[in-house]
Amino acid sequence: MKQELLKKKLIEILKKKSLLTNVTRVLTSGRTSNYYIDAKMTTLDPEGANTTAQLILELLGSFEVDAIGGYTLGADPIVSVVAALSAKTDQPLPAFIVRKEPKKHGERKMIEGPFKEGWKVAVVDDVVTSGGSTLKACRAVEEEKGKVAVTIALVDRLEGGRENLEKNGYPFLSLVTRDDLLE
Repeated sequence: MKQELLKKKLIEILKKKSLLTNVTRVLTSGRTSNYYIDAKMTTLDPEGANTTAQLILELLGSFEVDAIGGYTLGADPIVSVVAALSAKTDQPLPAFIVRKEPKKHGERKMIEGPFKEGWKVAVVDDVVTSGGSTLKACRAVEEEKGKVAVTIALVDRLEGGRENLEKNGYPFLSLVTRDDLLE
């Protein structure tokens, strides 16, 4: 019941703060769309961030994970608030960020934050269209000898991302879908 109320609240917040309709936008995937979801307007909002994190923590109760992370920039606010809220649970989750390219100085890392070889992780993204950014994050995790237990999107645009991720062996969940927002 709590999860359904949180989902309804998240849909309301996304519709109010993030959903733009009757527009033409080019997406990260290269596709053109007549609606746009600026999810960071929700994930960087206090109420939106809190609601998103609560839903993700509920979902993660079904998985054994050691950390949560994702591809910058969509995942950054999500993993940060999930890590913060998880501190008050019996399973605190460190957060990590996958860079777009390795750092050019210092440790030359692709993954920033606490991340250990052998960890099982959840990989998140704000909006999934084709799943390309999420796949890049999953591959970076595996290159560092981690294991992806689950991938999670705030919003699934229902344009092949789920299928692409699952075809590559990554379980996929979404908090809401395009249909939840456009109905």
